Parts: sequence; C-alpha cells; structure tokens
Amino acid sequence: MGASVPTGAVRPEGVWHPDGPDLVVEADNAEFLPSLPDGAFTMVYIDPPFNTGRAQRRQSMTMVRSSDGDRIGFGGQRYETIKGALHRYDDAFGDYWAFLEPRLLEAWRVLSNDGTLYLHLDYREVHYAKVMLDVIFGRECFLNEIVWAYDFGARSRRRWPTKHDTILVYVKDPEKYHFDSAEVDREPYMAPGLVTPEKRELGKLPTDVWWHTIVSPTGREKTGYPTQKPVRLVRRMVAASSRPGDWVLDFFAGSGTLGAAAHELGRRFVCVDANAQAIEVMAGRLRSATVIRPS
Repeated sequence: MGASVPTGAVRPEGVWHPDGPDLVVEADNAEFLPSLPDGAFTMVYIDPPFNTGRAQRRQSMTMVRSSDGDRIGFGGQRYETIKGALHRYDDAFGDYWAFLEPRLLEAWRVLSNDGTLYLHLDYREVHYAKVMLDVIFGRECFLNEIVWAYDFGARSRRRWPTKHDTILVYVKDPEKYHFDSAEVDREPYMAPGLVTPEKRELGKLPTDVWWHTIVSPTGREKTGYPTQKPVRLVRRMVAASSRPGDWVLDFFAGSGTLGAAAHELGRRFVCVDANAQAIEVMAGRLRSATVIRPS
C-alpha cells in the first residue's frame, strides 16, 4: 500500500510533482487545486454532486481568460469580468453555479494544451453546465455530448423512467487535443448480420451513446461507495484522451474509479476528495498511490 503523508508535513505546492507518485488527496478541491501548476494534466474527469443543495452565496460575475482582461490571476494570466447575463436562473441553480464555476475554471487552467475535460452530470443540471463551459472554454472547444445509458433500478409509472447520465467533453485547444480512437475498446454491432465476418469479429467503435450497466450492487467491482461509476466507462475516456505516462486528474474522486482506470492503462493520477469515507475507499483500492491527509 502507498505511503500516507499528512498535508502538514508537505508544503501545498510540493504535494504534486510530475516525477512524483500517484496521489490520493484528502482536501477541499477549491483549496487544493490552486497548488497545481498550469497545464499539468492531459485529462480531467469529474463527477461532481449533481446539485449540492448548499446555501452558497450567489456570485454576480464570471471570470473568463482573455488577453485583454481587466484582472490578473494564476501565472500572470489575464481574465475578463462578465457580469449578470448568464446568471438569470432560479435560486437553486444560482447556488450550484457559484459552487461549480470556480472549480471548472481551475479545470481549464490545469489542462495541457492537448488536454480534455469530461464533466459527468445528469439531466437536471447538464444544460446549465453546457452554457457555463461554453463561456469558460469557448464554444469551439466543445467536442461531444456523451450519453451513458443504463437499464437498472426503479421505474416510474408516471413518466418515462430516467436511465441516462450526460458527459460533456471539452478540449483546451480544438486544433491540438489528443484523441486516439485506436486505443478505445470496441462494441458488438447491433445488427451483426449486416456487416462482414471480419467487421463482426473486430466490433465497432463506440458512438456518443454508451450502453453500459451501473456497478452491480453485488458485483466484485463494488466498493460500497454510493456514487461509484464503472471502471470500464471511465477507462474508455482515459484510453482515448491520454497517453501512457500522462497525468490525469479527478477532484471529485469519490470511490477512485479514475485512479483505477488510469492504473490499468499506465497513466499517472491525482484523485482528490474532501470526504474521509472516500479517502478510505481509495486508500484500499489504489494501493500504489501515496495518500495525503490533513495533519
């Protein structure tokens, strides 16, 4: 099992190093993310709370990176202040925006120029997040909307049962991003009789609709963490959008599925969560990682 280090024993800017170990970090991500350098990660995957319900203070302005910006932020970069127009939503969403937006700005900052963000949400918030990411990344940096469809759990008789999540995919630079379809697992054809035996044997590349069941409540993969996502689901993203040896990041790490997928594929990872239960699960699951805990 990896070493466990109290954060009090390590200066915040020294926790992560490009030649250092994989990390599991117990921390508030808003406090930890500024310690990471610009452009350090080829891929960021986050599966945040779908709506926190917290009484966060509504913010009245948005910060967007701009060469002509009126404010100076990380690494001397300039940011433009955009006021009001994108905040005309109900109170619940205003709270969620104030929670998520600064963390997405940090995700943009730590991505390399060939990097990709995967933001995993459900139908309640994804359309608002799409507008937010268009502002932060630029609409030209929107790559895909992936629909993860599953068939498990309760079924409503008063509406169409909701059996999908949405994953928004944005790239740092639409001319430079890394994507390797040859590394992606293939799927069976839905109409195998319509293709040649060679194609049927090889399988087809996935589309932007991924059919995959949830983690079985009684399966070997289950860690006991309530929002755990399947390794195979996240593995596909890691395989397509990073290379062996690249660093990947999840700062709402939960059960550590990104770390597990990264380890399988020979990528380096940082998994961050403020929940002590999540850290315990990841410490047991990601045994090669160094665990950083509050002193």
